Amino acid sequence: MESIAWMAWTLPTAIFFALLAATLAVMTWLAIAYPEAERVGILRIPTTRGDRLFISLIMAAVIHLLWIGLAGVDTVATLPVGEGIELSSLWFATLISLVSAVAIFRTV
Repeated sequence: MESIAWMAWTLPTAIFFALLAATLAVMTWLAIAYPEAERVGILRIPTTRGDRLFISLIMAAVIHLLWIGLAGVDTVATLPVGEGIELSSLWFATLISLVSAVAIFRTV
């Protein structure tokens, strides 16, 4: 664990990487269980599930960076759990990213 001590391993970071690993595992399972065929969407280029996942991950990164740059990461609410869990405005960017990912998977 000393080799990665320089990284900021917080709970949100761990959740992010765990969900990313789970997403890749599900995509691998889907590719094995249901072989995919390329399809042409609104971009007019053939894409696979993996392509659409990559596009949606890049979009999520761009949305979050724009949100941080334009709106900041101020606390918008505090949950009454224990000493209080503060909710960042980044949750709005996450919601926008999820909606855009669904749109990408359905239309691209």
